[in-house]
Amino acid sequence: MKFFSILSRYINRQLIGNFFIVFLSVLGIILMFNAIEALRKISGRDDVTLWFAAQFAVTRMSKTIEIIIPFVALVSAMITFWKISKSNEFVVIRSAGVSIFNFLRPLMIAIFLLGMANIMFFNPIASKLYEWYLVLDYKLDSHDPNAVLFSSKGLWIRESVGDKVLLIAAKSLRQDSDDAVWMRDISITELNQTSQITKGYEASFATLDGNIFHLKDVKLLIGGQPVQSMTDYAYETSIDLQRIKENFVEPDAISFWQLPDTIAFYESAGFSARQHWMRYLNLLISPFLLVGMLMMAAVFMLQNTLRGSSLMLRVVISIAVGFGIYFASQIVYAFGLNGYIPIWLAVAAPTMIIWLISTSLLVRLDEV
Repeated sequence: MKFFSILSRYINRQLIGNFFIVFLSVLGIILMFNAIEALRKISGRDDVTLWFAAQFAVTRMSKTIEIIIPFVALVSAMITFWKISKSNEFVVIRSAGVSIFNFLRPLMIAIFLLGMANIMFFNPIASKLYEWYLVLDYKLDSHDPNAVLFSSKGLWIRESVGDKVLLIAAKSLRQDSDDAVWMRDISITELNQTSQITKGYEASFATLDGNIFHLKDVKLLIGGQPVQSMTDYAYETSIDLQRIKENFVEPDAISFWQLPDTIAFYESAGFSARQHWMRYLNLLISPFLLVGMLMMAAVFMLQNTLRGSSLMLRVVISIAVGFGIYFASQIVYAFGLNGYIPIWLAVAAPTMIIWLISTSLLVRLDEV
């Protein structure tokens, strides 16, 4: 069955329509619970407005949405296949000599394109919303309405520049609403290729402007030479505000398009980028996961007859299988994150299992 045939367009229209209906319904439920949680948090607080609570509730959805999208694909496919089976349209399609795989091909392409649209267009928006949520959550906990980025644990970044390595540390840092980054007790240590210290800068205060640290009350430390004191010193680096943010935010707050540069930065600096690699590969594999969920729904719902308790049993089993796959994937993901299994295997294993099981069951169903 061709992707642009009349029958394909008819079924794809049902699938995509059901997808957005289920998606918006679940979104509304999540928003309601987030609003309740936000109102609970701001109760008795005179420094927090309802507008802040609304922003908190909306931005908090961003992380949950990506978790529920595979389940939305499963449920929407189940509804679509149930309607087709109930109206005997599937019986007519099969009687016309169309195999199950030919019937599913345009649906698989449509759900795959939805998955691609998710990672290419929706994910950058969701990552920004999640970063915004982290800021709002900090503002709420710290009672500081002007805070944008703050860490009382300080900053520690390793940067490779040409034939030298920089170790940049600060005891505390803060970004206010006009994007100025302020740091206290900052030190910059230069190491050569043999990891020997060649030069050090210590400042009581610093600001970051673009890629330049403006150090105040600086002490220049060079081995075998007297300590040099300077009032101001501009130290150029490749570190910028985005890199500092990435030092604190979770990979979920970094968009699909920014992850490759972030991974390259961490690896060039000598840090492990395993968590970011897993996030990136997980996004790449997500359209195939949606297709796997569609195939799983077809296994349970594409039957010539669906009546009474048999239908309810199939619905319950398919949803239980979906949740089982999710929890199993989280366990495998944790093994990959801790280095017990290769990253690609931890990310791809659940999707591969779904595809293999669904394909084998659909082959048997096609022979009936």
